[in-house]
Amino acid sequence: MATPKPEILAAFEAAKGFMPVREGLALYDAAMEAGALGLPLLEVGTYCGRSTLLLADAARTAGTVAVTVDHHRGSEEQQPGWEYHDPTVVDPEVGLMDTLPTFRRTLHQAGLEDHVIAVVGRSPQVARAWGGPVGLVFIDGGHTDEHATGDYEGWAPHLAEGGLLVIHDVFPDPVDEFTGQAPYRVYLRALASGAFTEVSATDSLRVLRRTRAGV
Repeated sequence: MATPKPEILAAFEAAKGFMPVREGLALYDAAMEAGALGLPLLEVGTYCGRSTLLLADAARTAGTVAVTVDHHRGSEEQQPGWEYHDPTVVDPEVGLMDTLPTFRRTLHQAGLEDHVIAVVGRSPQVARAWGGPVGLVFIDGGHTDEHATGDYEGWAPHLAEGGLLVIHDVFPDPVDEFTGQAPYRVYLRALASGAFTEVSATDSLRVLRRTRAGV
Protein backbone atom coordinates (compact mmCIF):
# COMPACT_ATOMS: atom_id res chain seq x y z
CA MET A 1 0.00 0.00 0.00
CA ALA A 2 1.27 3.46 -0.91
CA THR A 3 1.62 5.71 2.12
CA PRO A 4 2.03 9.50 2.31
CA LYS A 5 5.21 11.13 3.52
CA PRO A 6 5.25 11.87 7.27
CA GLU A 7 4.78 15.61 6.75
CA ILE A 8 1.71 15.05 4.56
CA LEU A 9 0.20 12.63 7.04
CA ALA A 10 0.88 15.11 9.85
CA ALA A 11 -0.83 17.88 7.87
CA PHE A 12 -3.80 15.58 7.23
CA GLU A 13 -4.14 14.75 10.91
CA ALA A 14 -3.89 18.43 11.89
CA ALA A 15 -6.45 19.64 9.35
CA LYS A 16 -10.05 20.32 10.31
CA GLY A 17 -12.28 17.51 9.09
CA PHE A 18 -13.82 14.15 9.82
CA MET A 19 -11.96 11.44 7.87
CA PRO A 20 -10.18 8.91 10.12
CA VAL A 21 -6.56 8.05 9.40
CA ARG A 22 -7.26 4.48 8.27
CA GLU A 23 -9.70 5.66 5.66
CA GLY A 24 -7.35 8.47 4.65
CA LEU A 25 -4.57 5.98 4.01
CA ALA A 26 -6.91 3.89 1.86
CA LEU A 27 -7.91 7.00 -0.09
CA TYR A 28 -4.27 7.94 -0.61
CA ASP A 29 -3.45 4.46 -1.89
CA ALA A 30 -6.35 4.64 -4.36
CA ALA A 31 -5.29 8.11 -5.49
CA MET A 32 -1.72 6.96 -6.07
CA GLU A 33 -2.98 4.05 -8.20
CA ALA A 34 -5.43 6.21 -10.15
CA GLY A 35 -2.77 8.86 -10.68
CA ALA A 36 -0.95 6.47 -12.99
CA LEU A 37 -3.67 7.17 -15.58
CA GLY A 38 -2.37 10.73 -15.83
CA LEU A 39 -5.84 12.21 -15.43
CA PRO A 40 -7.22 14.61 -12.81
CA LEU A 41 -8.25 13.24 -9.43
CA LEU A 42 -11.72 14.60 -8.64
CA GLU A 43 -13.18 15.12 -5.17
CA VAL A 44 -16.76 16.09 -4.35
CA GLY A 45 -16.97 17.61 -0.88
CA THR A 46 -13.96 19.71 0.10
CA TYR A 47 -14.96 21.10 3.50
CA CYS A 48 -11.65 22.38 4.96
CA GLY A 49 -9.31 20.30 2.83
CA ARG A 50 -8.37 17.38 5.07
CA SER A 51 -8.77 14.69 2.37
CA THR A 52 -7.78 17.13 -0.38
CA LEU A 53 -4.24 17.12 1.03
CA LEU A 54 -3.93 13.42 0.27
CA LEU A 55 -5.30 13.75 -3.25
CA ALA A 56 -3.05 16.74 -3.91
CA ASP A 57 0.08 14.92 -2.80
CA ALA A 58 -0.82 11.91 -4.95
CA ALA A 59 -1.49 14.23 -7.88
CA ARG A 60 1.86 15.96 -7.36
CA THR A 61 3.62 12.59 -7.41
CA ALA A 62 1.80 11.54 -10.60
CA GLY A 63 2.29 14.86 -12.37
CA THR A 64 -1.42 15.54 -12.56
CA VAL A 65 -3.81 17.70 -10.51
CA ALA A 66 -6.47 17.28 -7.85
CA VAL A 67 -9.81 18.99 -8.53
CA THR A 68 -12.08 19.56 -5.57
CA VAL A 69 -15.70 20.73 -5.84
CA ASP A 70 -17.69 22.33 -3.04
CA HIS A 71 -20.02 25.30 -2.51
CA HIS A 72 -18.29 25.79 0.87
CA ARG A 73 -21.55 26.55 2.67
CA GLY A 74 -21.52 23.22 4.52
CA SER A 75 -23.57 20.08 4.08
CA GLU A 76 -26.79 19.30 5.93
CA GLU A 77 -25.26 17.95 9.14
CA GLN A 78 -22.88 20.94 9.41
CA GLN A 79 -25.59 23.59 9.70
CA PRO A 80 -26.39 25.36 13.01
CA GLY A 81 -28.09 23.07 15.48
CA TRP A 82 -26.65 19.89 13.97
CA GLU A 83 -24.00 17.59 15.41
CA TYR A 84 -21.15 18.58 13.07
CA HIS A 85 -21.67 22.34 13.11
CA ASP A 86 -18.49 24.34 13.69
CA PRO A 87 -19.17 28.02 14.48
CA THR A 88 -15.55 28.95 13.75
CA VAL A 89 -16.18 28.56 10.01
CA VAL A 90 -19.24 30.80 9.90
CA ASP A 91 -18.81 34.09 8.02
CA PRO A 92 -20.01 36.69 10.56
CA GLU A 93 -20.92 39.20 7.86
CA VAL A 94 -23.39 36.97 6.02
CA GLY A 95 -24.21 34.52 8.81
CA LEU A 96 -23.51 31.46 6.67
CA MET A 97 -20.81 28.85 6.75
CA ASP A 98 -17.79 29.57 4.59
CA THR A 99 -15.10 26.91 4.71
CA LEU A 100 -13.17 28.29 1.73
CA PRO A 101 -10.72 30.47 3.74
CA THR A 102 -9.88 27.58 6.07
CA PHE A 103 -9.43 25.28 3.08
CA ARG A 104 -7.03 27.71 1.43
CA ARG A 105 -4.96 27.99 4.61
CA THR A 106 -4.85 24.18 4.85
CA LEU A 107 -3.40 23.90 1.35
CA HIS A 108 -0.98 26.79 1.84
CA GLN A 109 0.41 25.43 5.09
CA ALA A 110 1.07 22.06 3.42
CA GLY A 111 2.68 23.63 0.35
CA LEU A 112 0.16 22.03 -2.00
CA GLU A 113 -1.68 24.99 -3.51
CA ASP A 114 -0.07 24.51 -6.94
CA HIS A 115 -1.44 20.97 -7.24
CA VAL A 116 -5.12 21.70 -6.62
CA ILE A 117 -7.87 23.30 -8.68
CA ALA A 118 -10.61 24.40 -6.29
CA VAL A 119 -14.02 24.78 -7.92
CA VAL A 120 -16.57 26.71 -5.88
CA GLY A 121 -20.03 25.60 -6.94
CA ARG A 122 -22.68 22.94 -6.61
CA SER A 123 -21.58 19.51 -7.73
CA PRO A 124 -24.29 18.74 -10.36
CA GLN A 125 -23.80 22.13 -12.04
CA VAL A 126 -20.03 21.74 -12.16
CA ALA A 127 -20.37 18.17 -13.46
CA ARG A 128 -22.53 19.35 -16.34
CA ALA A 129 -19.89 21.91 -17.30
CA TRP A 130 -16.97 19.49 -16.95
CA GLY A 131 -15.56 18.43 -20.29
CA GLY A 132 -12.98 15.70 -19.85
CA PRO A 133 -12.24 12.32 -18.24
CA VAL A 134 -10.93 11.89 -14.72
CA GLY A 135 -8.94 9.07 -13.18
CA LEU A 136 -10.62 9.11 -9.78
CA VAL A 137 -13.97 10.28 -8.45
CA PHE A 138 -14.17 10.62 -4.68
CA ILE A 139 -17.76 11.14 -3.47
CA ASP A 140 -17.80 12.75 -0.04
CA GLY A 141 -20.45 15.45 -0.28
CA GLY A 142 -23.99 15.70 1.07
CA HIS A 143 -25.55 12.65 2.70
CA THR A 144 -29.11 12.94 1.46
CA ASP A 145 -30.24 10.72 -1.41
CA GLU A 146 -30.67 13.81 -3.56
CA HIS A 147 -27.09 14.97 -3.07
CA ALA A 148 -25.33 11.59 -3.05
CA THR A 149 -27.22 10.45 -6.14
CA GLY A 150 -26.59 13.77 -7.87
CA ASP A 151 -22.86 13.46 -7.20
CA TYR A 152 -22.79 9.92 -8.58
CA GLU A 153 -24.91 10.64 -11.65
CA GLY A 154 -22.99 13.82 -12.36
CA TRP A 155 -19.44 12.57 -12.01
CA ALA A 156 -19.38 8.80 -12.60
CA PRO A 157 -19.88 9.29 -16.38
CA HIS A 158 -16.63 11.28 -16.44
CA LEU A 159 -14.63 8.44 -14.86
CA ALA A 160 -12.26 6.80 -17.33
CA GLU A 161 -12.18 3.05 -17.81
CA GLY A 162 -9.79 1.62 -15.25
CA GLY A 163 -10.35 4.66 -13.04
CA LEU A 164 -11.44 4.41 -9.41
CA LEU A 165 -14.72 5.43 -7.82
CA VAL A 166 -14.27 6.05 -4.09
CA ILE A 167 -17.30 6.51 -1.85
CA HIS A 168 -17.03 7.70 1.75
CA ASP A 169 -19.41 7.12 4.67
CA VAL A 170 -20.87 3.86 3.40
CA PHE A 171 -22.81 2.40 6.33
CA PRO A 172 -24.98 -0.67 5.61
CA ASP A 173 -26.76 -0.52 9.00
CA PRO A 174 -30.14 1.27 8.71
CA VAL A 175 -29.46 2.94 12.06
CA ASP A 176 -27.10 5.20 10.09
CA GLU A 177 -29.89 6.46 7.81
CA PHE A 178 -28.78 10.10 7.98
CA THR A 179 -25.01 9.67 8.04
CA GLY A 180 -24.41 6.85 5.63
CA GLN A 181 -27.38 5.16 4.01
CA ALA A 182 -27.47 7.43 0.95
CA PRO A 183 -23.79 6.76 0.15
CA TYR A 184 -24.49 3.08 0.79
CA ARG A 185 -27.32 3.12 -1.75
CA VAL A 186 -25.05 4.81 -4.29
CA TYR A 187 -22.43 2.11 -3.64
CA LEU A 188 -25.02 -0.63 -4.23
CA ARG A 189 -26.22 1.09 -7.41
CA ALA A 190 -22.67 1.29 -8.77
CA LEU A 191 -22.14 -2.43 -8.20
CA ALA A 192 -25.57 -3.30 -9.65
CA SER A 193 -24.77 -1.35 -12.81
CA GLY A 194 -22.19 -3.94 -13.81
CA ALA A 195 -19.82 -1.10 -14.68
CA PHE A 196 -17.79 -1.33 -11.47
CA THR A 197 -16.02 -4.01 -9.45
CA GLU A 198 -15.08 -3.60 -5.81
CA VAL A 199 -11.38 -3.17 -5.07
CA SER A 200 -11.33 -2.63 -1.32
CA ALA A 201 -13.36 -1.73 1.76
CA THR A 202 -11.75 0.12 4.67
CA ASP A 203 -14.23 0.89 7.42
CA SER A 204 -16.74 3.23 5.68
CA LEU A 205 -14.60 3.82 2.57
CA ARG A 206 -15.30 1.80 -0.59
CA VAL A 207 -13.06 1.71 -3.65
CA LEU A 208 -14.53 0.50 -6.97
CA ARG A 209 -12.91 0.21 -10.38
CA ARG A 210 -14.66 1.14 -13.61
CA THR A 211 -14.54 -1.89 -15.90
CA ARG A 212 -16.96 -0.73 -18.60
CA ALA A 213 -19.29 2.13 -19.47
CA GLY A 214 -22.40 2.64 -17.39
CA VAL A 215 -23.80 4.34 -14.30
